[in-house]
Amino acid sequence: MEWKNIYRGILMGISDLIPGVSGGTIAFILGIYDRLLESISGFFSREWKKHLGFLVPLGIGIVITLLLFSRVIEYLLEQHYEATQFFFMGLIIGVIPYIMKQAEVKKNFTARHLVILLVIGAALAVTAFIPTEEDLAPIASLTLPIFFLLFFSGWLASMAMLLPGISGSFILLLLGVYTTAINALSTLNIPVALAIGAGVIVGFIVSSKAIQYLLEHFTYVTYAAIIGLILGSLFVVFPGFSADPTTLITSLVTFALGLVFTLLFSSPKKTAITEEYN
Repeated sequence: MEWKNIYRGILMGISDLIPGVSGGTIAFILGIYDRLLESISGFFSREWKKHLGFLVPLGIGIVITLLLFSRVIEYLLEQHYEATQFFFMGLIIGVIPYIMKQAEVKKNFTARHLVILLVIGAALAVTAFIPTEEDLAPIASLTLPIFFLLFFSGWLASMAMLLPGISGSFILLLLGVYTTAINALSTLNIPVALAIGAGVIVGFIVSSKAIQYLLEHFTYVTYAAIIGLILGSLFVVFPGFSADPTTLITSLVTFALGLVFTLLFSSPKKTAITEEYN
């Protein structure tokens, strides 16, 4: 078992609890993105046993986060929203040079790749201005229609979780299910949590295979799309500058911490994505 994946799972779980921040981005920062896709896809094949050592500790870390940190994230977003968002902006900006180096942008990107990058980045940035249903009362009990709503919401959110730049929590927010998901975790509402979780599992299976296919057959187009998603996510995460000097200073400090975190954990080596698919 790769037990160090527990802390990686914790970090990914924390990011996926926050709207606008992608667990896929954290996986890139930690240098495990390609292994994550391979393991999720391979777990549902005949060779599933060899992926357990990677996925089980990672899953433990994510579950620990969802159970123990959901209330902490609620508190941080309510009481220290700007500082929390600036921390994740630091993470996001810090990973951009790392991914550009992996993709060897100067060598491999053409005008077509730049257009794809800008269009996808702009499309995601526009979502920052879409009104969300975050003030809806959380769903506490299940009916059949509500089960399917939560299931497909979890499906869509999990597909977003695996893509760097797109936040699964933000998808839930757009669908009006975010408060329900956080409430189900913090109050241990098992039926509601399982309905969303079932959708998440199905979404992981489908999206991991799809992303692997795109990376294998359209490597640099996919990299262009990923970089565009990450750049666009900055507009989603950006909370604006506070007029309060203390909050502004705190936000700048947390931004710097996020940037330093990325620099410390980003691997200087290429990942297997470019090595395997090129």
